[in-house]
Amino acid sequence: MSSPTPTTTAAAPTMFGCVSHSPLIAIRPKAPPQEPEILAHCEAFRAQVEAFRPDRILFFTNNHFAGFHYANMPAYCVGTAAHAVPDLGGAAGEIPVPSADAIALVEHLRAEGFDPGISYKMSVDHAVSQPLVRLIGAIDRYPLIPVFISVFTPPLMRFQRSRLIGEAVGRWIAAGAAAGQRTLIMGSGGISHHPVRYFPLMGTAEPRVHGYQLEGERGGTMTDEQWFTRFADMHIEGAEMVLDGRRTARDMRFNEAFDRDFLDRLCAGDLASMDDWDPAELVEKAGVGALELHLWIAAMAAYRTVAGAVGATAAESPLVRYYAATPEYGTAYGMVYGLMT
Repeated sequence: MSSPTPTTTAAAPTMFGCVSHSPLIAIRPKAPPQEPEILAHCEAFRAQVEAFRPDRILFFTNNHFAGFHYANMPAYCVGTAAHAVPDLGGAAGEIPVPSADAIALVEHLRAEGFDPGISYKMSVDHAVSQPLVRLIGAIDRYPLIPVFISVFTPPLMRFQRSRLIGEAVGRWIAAGAAAGQRTLIMGSGGISHHPVRYFPLMGTAEPRVHGYQLEGERGGTMTDEQWFTRFADMHIEGAEMVLDGRRTARDMRFNEAFDRDFLDRLCAGDLASMDDWDPAELVEKAGVGALELHLWIAAMAAYRTVAGAVGATAAESPLVRYYAATPEYGTAYGMVYGLMT
């Protein structure tokens, strides 16, 4: 008698989404003409998430001095517990982190040759909470593992490293997919913009602001409440400057040609072509905010690594992409999302 044919279980599907964020989105005095299209994509993404029902979200994020400061700035850090701060454009509250999964991810990354920091009480800001509210409906709808990448602190990191850690995270997600776990991989930031009036580059801030960027409230120059008040007041002023023409797309270093080229490479999976980008040159070309593209690259590297592990192809998991130059938001707005089945 012949042996029975072994049965195999198909891997659980994986979802991907990257999007721009900005405090000005919450307070823009004038909507950009593209806003109906943008909101339609947000609703389409939310509907896809509702149908997908992720078991967890893996979120690549940076931080705008809400939790990490120059005095102790890890290149990478995984949170085992997290809360969102009350910054403008975001939403405050507790983030439900599956701590055992987060610790397992750290152990996996160490086995892969990475040594991320670990935070047992990570603070996240609008970079996480704004996309969650706009694209999912709440910050606590699904369990979420935050993976912080330091993108603004000199000496600036090369993009290759973010691709490689994204691939390592992807191998961990792929193992979960094989066991039936449904993961939504997210990243947020970019594309071209230059918000240095709010977040001065190292060595350029007035002493009061530098003290907070260096140590937060412990620096003794500003309390958290004063920092968030400054943050809100300056963005309200910035929105008015855009409205009356004192701040333009050129001031924000919008670069549509660069942005569209980046999206072409990202969606084609041509991530290695960005390994050797010079971060300093990128700041000159597309603003310091373009450094947040580390997060898109890491997220896409993770997603494509999962695809390779489960045998999915680009044709089977098409991506939706959107781009608009939106000075009213203070950033060029990009969005890419898709579902791998």
